[in-house]
Parts: sequence; structure tokens; C-alpha cells
Amino acid sequence: MPTQVEDAEILSKFQDERTRNEAFNLLLKKYQQKIYWHIRRMVIDHDDADDLVQDVFIKVWKNLANFRADSQLYTWMYRIASNECITFLNKKKQKNNISLDEVDYSLADNLTAASYFNGDKAQRKLQQAILTLPEKQRLVFNMKYFEDMKYEEMSDVLGTSVGALKASYHLAVKKIEAILLAEE
Repeated sequence: MPTQVEDAEILSKFQDERTRNEAFNLLLKKYQQKIYWHIRRMVIDHDDADDLVQDVFIKVWKNLANFRADSQLYTWMYRIASNECITFLNKKKQKNNISLDEVDYSLADNLTAASYFNGDKAQRKLQQAILTLPEKQRLVFNMKYFEDMKYEEMSDVLGTSVGALKASYHLAVKKIEAILLAEE
């Protein structure tokens, strides 16, 4: 099995005009699926997620030469993906002139109709409960619960203090528990 290419090697190859495309292909291979699922958990719809992944990697391509390595490459790309999700959901809300709650209900309907989703009833209930969370709380919950991201990494991605993230995650868990217990 081939080993994962290190970020430093990808960045080094990207700086050289002759190996830039190879570097970007390595970056895609390493991170595209992770970024896709991060986005998919936020926007639910596969086509929307696909479009957003393309937008994210276009931004990565355009800005990678200026990446200063203040944070990890993955953290930087996650920040771009998270911002794209929030922008997308806000545009969807404005375009349809509906509240974010209604967007969330629409996403919940898409969840149950989605062909990819073949999870059991408990998984579906969990996903629907997650969709009731405010955007930022949903991001924090998804990053911690599904991706087991450390609070320090989440802080880099979201630009929020570790304490605020812990509180946000705790509140999200309490809300989800309350919804799941009420449905029993």
C-alpha cells in the first residue's frame, strides 16, 4: 500500500512550476474525500457538496502559493470548506427568502430521500437532530463527533477559542440528546 505523501512535500512540489500539477493531484488524492464528507454533512445534498468541493479546491489552487504554513494545510483547507458551507447555506436562505430553520427542514427532507443514505433509523434520527443545530454548532459537532478533531485544530479552523468550542459542543450534544429522548 502506498504511503501518504507529507504536506511539506506537496507544498514543495507546488512551489515548482514544473511539478505544480502533480502536487495538486497529490493534494486532491489526500484530502478530497475528507473535504467532501465535511461539506456533505453540512449541506446534505450530494450535488451541492460536489459543487462546493470544486469551489474549495479552486480556491485552494488559487491561494496555495501564498499559503504561509501558519497552520496545517488540512486546517487551512477545512477553514475554506467551512466558510464555503456557511456562505452556501446563507445564499440558499436568501435566494429562497426563507429562514434558516426552513432550510434545515428542507435538508432533513433531502436526507431521508437521499439515495446514498441507507443508514438505520437511529442514524437518520441523529442526522435530523444535527440539522436542528445552528450552523456553527453543527460544524463544531460534526468536526468533533464524526472526525474526532481536537479542539485546538477546530480553533484554528473556525477562529474560535477552545473554551467556546467546548461549550458549543456540549450544548450541541445536550440539544441532540433532548431531541432523541423526546422521540422515544
